[in-house]
Amino acid sequence: MEEKTNLEGLMRRALEGEKTAYAELLRESGRLLRPFLARRLSFESEVDDLLQEILISIHKARHTYDGKRSYQPWMFAIAKFRLQDYLRTHYADHLRHAEDIADLENNLSEDVTEPDISYESISGEILKLPERQATILQLMHKEGYTSKEVAIKLGMTESAVKVAAFRAYKVLRQKLER
Repeated sequence: MEEKTNLEGLMRRALEGEKTAYAELLRESGRLLRPFLARRLSFESEVDDLLQEILISIHKARHTYDGKRSYQPWMFAIAKFRLQDYLRTHYADHLRHAEDIADLENNLSEDVTEPDISYESISGEILKLPERQATILQLMHKEGYTSKEVAIKLGMTESAVKVAAFRAYKVLRQKLER
């Protein structure tokens, strides 16, 4: 209770023109407002900037203070209005610069899981592979045979076809990464 009385007394003395009382009032107001703002804002720089704006608003509105009422509710009412203005502006600015999901979906019209590399685009590199590996990749990727069908066609086991294909992919990947 003494703190409120102290702030009210400081405000009355400040309104009478006492500069040291006014400086102390602003210092104490800042001390009370900082934790209030820190709980509601993410960054220390935001707290500092908004605290300055609130203290300026208190300065500009000091003539509206009714000495018969408590100082803190009056001060916090100003702080809440300034905080709401700040948040409204802050979030409106973020919304203006936000990407529209529909635009992003339109930009991603092609399936991103599909590789840009086709058999035709790397057929020159495939032809440089050992003959058996080149034939396996040609049958599987150009002609659409399964590994089981390729195995029957070439007289190999299915696992041997898969191993040969894996080794061919590995060589191709290394060549294409260069």
